[in-house]
Amino acid sequence: MSSSIDKLDQLEAQSVYILREAYREFKSLVMLWSIGKDSTVLLWLARKAFFGHVPFPLVHIDTNYKIPEMIKYRDELALKFKLNMIVGQNVQALKDKRTYPDGALDRISCCKALKTDALKNTLSGTWPRKRLNHVTGQYEIDANTEPYTGVIVGARADEEGSRSKERYFSPRDRNSDWDVGDQPPELWNQFKTDFAPGTHIRVHPLLDWTELNIWEYIQRENIPITYLYFDQGKGKRYRSLGCYPCTTPVDSTAKNISEIIEELRSGKFKNIAERSGRAQDKEDGGGLETLRKDGYM
Repeated sequence: MSSSIDKLDQLEAQSVYILREAYREFKSLVMLWSIGKDSTVLLWLARKAFFGHVPFPLVHIDTNYKIPEMIKYRDELALKFKLNMIVGQNVQALKDKRTYPDGALDRISCCKALKTDALKNTLSGTWPRKRLNHVTGQYEIDANTEPYTGVIVGARADEEGSRSKERYFSPRDRNSDWDVGDQPPELWNQFKTDFAPGTHIRVHPLLDWTELNIWEYIQRENIPITYLYFDQGKGKRYRSLGCYPCTTPVDSTAKNISEIIEELRSGKFKNIAERSGRAQDKEDGGGLETLRKDGYM
């Protein structure tokens, strides 16, 4: 048990260091919050890094197809933690019914429209952004259209193949496109942060965390998490959260965090990908590299 605790302390310290470095080095910094376990741990680490306050906006890309409980959880936590909460959306695609659930697109094209395009245009300020009003509890059009050029993301190297090719500080071009072969070396905790003007930076403080580490940390810190990760008596739970038309739960009777940790340690899922319930991954050849090269999370 002590070795597990020591490992979590090391991971926490590294992530806090990366977060502070990012805040020191980059202007117009934001954090993506998908409402899932990883980005919620990232949010918790940001609050630790800055003594209970998150000094940059959180951005959520709302596809309009998230499981309703996810949106409820987002807004409750945003109000509780007094977060500067920004929401972006591809309003035109939804209005025109250019989505997979409407039968107009395949899953990959739908992800590109509702996630990638929405993210890129939300970050650039090209499309309207909505900000949570903490007095009314409602989202209002944000008057600030300044581009966000540094983005903190909760990606983990072990979660999916293309994410293992990332760096802690990963450059994109002006269009947020990712050149996998042109990533800076990061040796002996030396990180490149002096990028050319116009470079869009993705920051990955959770890169070395595993799925088990995440759940052990959630348990240790008592981090509030959505109940969708737990079996509600039907022998199924979500292992990865996404849009409800493209996300299916896994077979599991784990009803709490301790049981999820026990399940992961048992090796039950050792040959089953964490994102096995995400249908779009299968359409992209079992990975997300096609989407991620074009700016996807």
